[in-house]
Amino acid sequence: MLYIGVDLGTSSVKLLLMDQEGDIKKIVTREYPLNFPKPGWSEQNPEDWYHGLKDGILELTNDCNKEDIEGISFSGQMHGLVILDENDEVIRPAILWNDGRTQEECDYLNNEIGRERLSSYTANMALTGFTAPKLLWVKKHEPEHFSRIKKVMLPKDYIAYKLSGVHCTDVSDASGMLLFDVKNKTWSKEMLEICGLEINQMAKVYESYQVVGQLTKEAARELDLPEKIKVIAGGGDQAVAAVGTGTVGEGKCNVSLGTSGVVFISTKEFAVDENNALHAFCHADGRYHFMGVMLSAAASNKWWMDEIIGTKEYSKEQQGITKLGENHVYFLPYLMGERTPHNNPNARGTFIGMTMDTTREDMTQAVLEGVAFALRDSFEITKSLGVDIKRIRINGGGAKSPLWCRIIANVLNVEVDKINSTEGPAFGAAILAAVGCGAYQSVEEACSKLIKVIKTTKPETQIVDLYQERYNTFKQLYPTLKNVFDIL
Repeated sequence: MLYIGVDLGTSSVKLLLMDQEGDIKKIVTREYPLNFPKPGWSEQNPEDWYHGLKDGILELTNDCNKEDIEGISFSGQMHGLVILDENDEVIRPAILWNDGRTQEECDYLNNEIGRERLSSYTANMALTGFTAPKLLWVKKHEPEHFSRIKKVMLPKDYIAYKLSGVHCTDVSDASGMLLFDVKNKTWSKEMLEICGLEINQMAKVYESYQVVGQLTKEAARELDLPEKIKVIAGGGDQAVAAVGTGTVGEGKCNVSLGTSGVVFISTKEFAVDENNALHAFCHADGRYHFMGVMLSAAASNKWWMDEIIGTKEYSKEQQGITKLGENHVYFLPYLMGERTPHNNPNARGTFIGMTMDTTREDMTQAVLEGVAFALRDSFEITKSLGVDIKRIRINGGGAKSPLWCRIIANVLNVEVDKINSTEGPAFGAAILAAVGCGAYQSVEEACSKLIKVIKTTKPETQIVDLYQERYNTFKQLYPTLKNVFDIL
C-alpha cells in the first residue's frame, strides 16, 4: 500500500509518497505566495494552499497505481488563523504564525487575564504567533469579519476539510492556539469566552493518527484519486517532524538545527514548567511534548559566514577549530530577539571576551558554541521537570557539520544520533497516514520499524567538563546585559 504525507509550509507545500516499508517513492514541491500587507504582518490565501496541493498531488501520483493509495495525512504550519463563514468560504486571508501585529492583545492576555490563569487554562502563555491573540485582533479591528465566523480553523485543517468535508483539527496543532486545554485534550471554555467564541465554532478534535473521513466525490474528482482514500488528521509541523525522526514515547529528544533551533522532548506525562519558558503541547503520538525554541540557530552561523566573513565555504572555515572548550570568546545568538527561555524580542546578538590574540577561528567557534549553549538553556528547564536526557537525534542544515554535532554532544553531554531520513515533516505525515490506515498498531511501532540511527557522536568527558565551566559563564551574560538590550 501507498501513503501520502503533506507538509504544508510557509512558502511551499511538499508532498511525499511512501510505501508500507517506509521507502520514499516520490517527492513533489509546489510554492505559493506569502503576503506582507504592512510591516510586521504576514498573510496567505488559504485557496493558494489547496491549489498547490492539488497540482502537486496530480504530479505525485501520475505514475503509480492509484488504487494502492490508502491514506493521506498532514504536517502543517502552526498557529495560523483561518476563519470560515456559514458557507465555508474563507472570510479573510489567513494570519500566519510569523505575523507580529498582536503584541497589544498578548499584553492584555498575559498581564490582565494573567499568565497563571492562561497556564491553568491552556498550559501556555500568550505569544504573538498564537491563534487566540489573532482572534482578539480581528474582533477589535475587523468586527464585521469576526461577526461572520462560523468555524475557526488552522492551515492544515483547512486542507483536510477541503479533502474530507469535515471540520477537524488534531490535539498537537490545537495546542498552539491558546484556546485548547492541553492537559485534558479539549477546548478551553474559559479561553473561548475570553475570545468571544462558542464551542460550535471550533473544529472537532482528533488524535493525529485518527481517521477523520475519506475523500469527498468533488476532491476525488479534482485530484483524480479514488474516493476510498482515508484522510488522517495529521499534526503541527514540529510534532509531525518529531514523528519523522522517531522522537516518540518517553524521554526522547530531537534537536532541529535549522534557521531557528528547536529542542523537542516527548513525554508520556503532562507537565508544565512554572515560567512557561517551554511550550507544553500534545504530541502526535497520543501523548505530550515539551518544546523550546531559539530564533537564530543555523541563521546565526549563516549571518556570520555570509554577511560578516563573506564566504559560502562553511566547512573550510571550521577546519582550523580544534580546541573545544578552551575558547575565550562568547557569542549570544539573539540576532532576532529570543524566545526560550527569555521571551525577549529586544535581546540582541553579542560578542564578548575578545582580546588582541582573538582569531577568526575563535569568532567562528564562538558562534557555534553560542547556539549550543542557548539550546542547553532549554535542556536545563527540562531537567527541572524531572526529564533526564542521555541522547538526542539531530536534523536540519546545521546538522551537516560534524564539528557542530561534536560541540553540541559535549555542551549538552549527550550522545547525538543522525538517522536514515532527512524528510522529517512530510515523512512523519506519511507515517501517521500508515498508522491511521492500520498498517501499524501505533506511532511508536511505526517509528521503531521505519527509522534507524546511522551515526552517533559521543560526548568526551574532558571536553564536557570544560564546557560546563563555560556554560556557567554564558548563563550570566544575558541577565547582565538585559537592561542594555532594552536601552538599545
